[in-house]
Amino acid sequence: MDEPGGVRLASPQGRWVLTTAVLGSGMAMLDSTVVNVALPRIGADLNADLAVLQWTVTAYMLTLSSLILLGGALGDRLGRRKVFVIGVVWFAAASLVCGLAPNAGVLVAARALQGVGGALLTPGSLALIQAVFHPNDRARAVGAWSGLGGVAAAVGPFIGGWLVDGAGWRWVFFLNVPLAAVCVPVALRHVPETRERGARGVRGFDVPGAVLGALALAGVTYALIEAPGRGAAPGVIGPAVAGVLLGVAFVRVERRRADPMLPPEIFALRQFTAVNAVTGCVYAAFGGFFFLAVLQLQVVVGYSALQAGTALLPTTVLMLLLSARSGELGQRIGPRIPLTAGPVLCAVGMLLMTRVGPGASYVADVLPALVVLGAGMVTLVAPLTATVLASVDVDRAGLASGINNAAARAASLMAVAALPLLAGMGPEAYRSAAEFSAAFRRAMLLCALVLLVGALIAWLTVRSDVLRASDQAPEPCHAECTYHCGVTAPPLDPGEAGTTEP
Repeated sequence: MDEPGGVRLASPQGRWVLTTAVLGSGMAMLDSTVVNVALPRIGADLNADLAVLQWTVTAYMLTLSSLILLGGALGDRLGRRKVFVIGVVWFAAASLVCGLAPNAGVLVAARALQGVGGALLTPGSLALIQAVFHPNDRARAVGAWSGLGGVAAAVGPFIGGWLVDGAGWRWVFFLNVPLAAVCVPVALRHVPETRERGARGVRGFDVPGAVLGALALAGVTYALIEAPGRGAAPGVIGPAVAGVLLGVAFVRVERRRADPMLPPEIFALRQFTAVNAVTGCVYAAFGGFFFLAVLQLQVVVGYSALQAGTALLPTTVLMLLLSARSGELGQRIGPRIPLTAGPVLCAVGMLLMTRVGPGASYVADVLPALVVLGAGMVTLVAPLTATVLASVDVDRAGLASGINNAAARAASLMAVAALPLLAGMGPEAYRSAAEFSAAFRRAMLLCALVLLVGALIAWLTVRSDVLRASDQAPEPCHAECTYHCGVTAPPLDPGEAGTTEP
């Protein structure tokens, strides 16, 4: 077997390593795209209100966004293959519980456990490629990983809709079990173990920071989701206040620790902070849109789950075809214009979605909105990722990528929790086509407003020369790395969480 750091992509072992990484990340990518399509059926089968559907999405994002930096660091310290395999097994076991869930409480709890598994395997899949492959083959390996992962994510809504309309929504989760059954033996047999040089076990991990961050997000998320049904009850105000106080405690802990998970000094870099603010606006809008759009298409327009999943494919196709050229354009003219124009286009796309109601035509109403939205995503995503990495020294590019990824996921989490409240969606809104459609239009207006705020921040704060001024930054996003960037979060950089050669 070849030594770690020297495996060639064309070798049999190299192909097995790539297969392992794609299978692992593909599980997480499929799950992130298929579950939304299944939400109406989940609600009907479990007799669940809108809050349960929100928790089905946010419970997963909560643990994933809170622990993803810690998961990458665990792999570096304890062994990347070991942590990756643990993550795959954990994710599959939690998926099995999701599929067998007898009620909404079990489903939500299992989704939170899924997020823990995702936080272990998501950074680990790319870290394996960075640590195992020969330096001359890493770029091609990452490109292949990104492309195959993008294809998996692109077909996710189609597969999800087909399963929901056929075997049932539970098979959306059962699908992960056979994927894990293939992935784990391949990883154990063909992927060499690697870890950070000088690693000393688990000592030094920022566990207090991870716990405080997760609890802070959980408190605020709980309050936002429960508020439409319970109002300003003590059971809502209490968690909200606790979440804010825990957030303050998180900041204080991170400032005092010698090895914080989220170093406060990195936010002293003006460009880095500005681009993360743009990221928060953009991915909050994306998270809210993709959560509500599939509900709108099924509850109001009358699409089946398969039709709703397939309807959203134009945005993915545009990302797959054009993101590489967008990255090249951003490099040539600078990121300021793409990061301003992209959110504006996305805002226009969401405004066009307000025309989608009962009896809407796909060609005349839905498709134009998705094409404009996809054009905006193409315009902004690759330059956004490149600017994040270019705004810090190359030695901190992995940390910057990880923080940006966590920020994007946390923004999506907050949007899914807050948007129904802000749009006036009651607990039973998705059972009434008229009520949901009216609230959906208000939600799209709010998403468009958030995107315009992001565009304004970009125009006022992002320098046009930031990419040229930092030509030492690593390649931010390969041609095929599109769905990772555009819908769920920016791509995980090969150096994330301190990944180093063995």
